[in-house]
Amino acid sequence: MAAVAVAAFVSACGSVADDRPTMTAVLEASGNADWREPDPQFLLHMSIPGGLIIMELAPDFAPDVIENVRLLTQADFFSSAAITRSQENYVAQWGDPNAGTDDATSYGDAAASVEAEFYRDAAGLNFVGIDSRDAYADQVGFVNGFPVGRDNERAWLTHCYGMLGVGRDMSPDSGNGAELYVVTGHSPRHLDRNVVLVGRVLQGMELLTTLPRGTGPLGFYESKDEQVAIESIRFASDLPEGQRVGLEVLRTDTETFRQLVEARRYRAEDWFVDPADNIGLCNVPIPVRAAG
Repeated sequence: MAAVAVAAFVSACGSVADDRPTMTAVLEASGNADWREPDPQFLLHMSIPGGLIIMELAPDFAPDVIENVRLLTQADFFSSAAITRSQENYVAQWGDPNAGTDDATSYGDAAASVEAEFYRDAAGLNFVGIDSRDAYADQVGFVNGFPVGRDNERAWLTHCYGMLGVGRDMSPDSGNGAELYVVTGHSPRHLDRNVVLVGRVLQGMELLTTLPRGTGPLGFYESKDEQVAIESIRFASDLPEGQRVGLEVLRTDTETFRQLVEARRYRAEDWFVDPADNIGLCNVPIPVRAAG
C-alpha cells in the first residue's frame, strides 16, 4: 500500500526527474578507459568458510603497515587466525585468537609494532574533491578510489562502509596488521586519524555483514566455537594467475565519475519526490565489476 501511495503522489505532483542522468545511465555510458584493474600486489584474497573476500590496499597512505601485512602473510600468520568480533552496526574484526598467550602465533619476520600512519602529507596525491559539507574534514574526495579527508597539510583515509583498518592497543604504534577489521555498519568517522586504514573491500562484503553478532563486550565472540576460521589470506600477486579474480574498479579521476557523483547527489530517478541535492563522502559508491 505504501508503494502505491507514493506512486499516486508522484503521479499527482508530476515527475521530479529531469534531464540529468541516473547513476545507472552514467555507468551504462562508461567506456573501458573509465575503469582500472587493481594491482595484484595490493589485493588481498581472504577465504572463509562462506566464500572469498577481496580487499584492495592503499600504499599511498599506509605503505609500512601494508608491507608488514605482506610479511605476516609470508609467515603464514593468518592460517591460524579467525574472525573474533562482529559488532552490530560497527565492525567485523579478525586476528590470532591466542594473541597475548603462550600459544600466540609467531609474526615471523614481521614487526611487532609499526609507526602509525594515521595521515600523510596532502601534497602529491591525485585528489579529486567533491562538494560536501563534511563534519570531520575541511575537504573530502577520492584518491584512486579510496575516500579521503584533508586539510591544508594532511590527507587521510576515512572510515566509510567497507574500509579496512588495523586494530591497535593504547599505543599509536601498536597496530602492526596482525589485527584487521572492516567497517560493516555506520561510518565511524570519529576514528579517522586515530586508527590506520589500509584499504577497502571490493568483493564479499555480504560475508562479513551477515556474520552472527558477538554477544561479548564490543561484539567479541565469547567462545572459540563462535569464531569464524580464516582459511587463508594471500596477496593476489602470490597466487597462480588461474586463482586470481579479475576485477575492475571505476576510476575516480574521470568525467564519468564526476557525473556519477552528481547523479547520486540529485537523484533524478522518478521515485524521488524531494531529492536531497546533497551528498556525503561515504554515500558515494565506487562501482566494481568483473574484468573484461
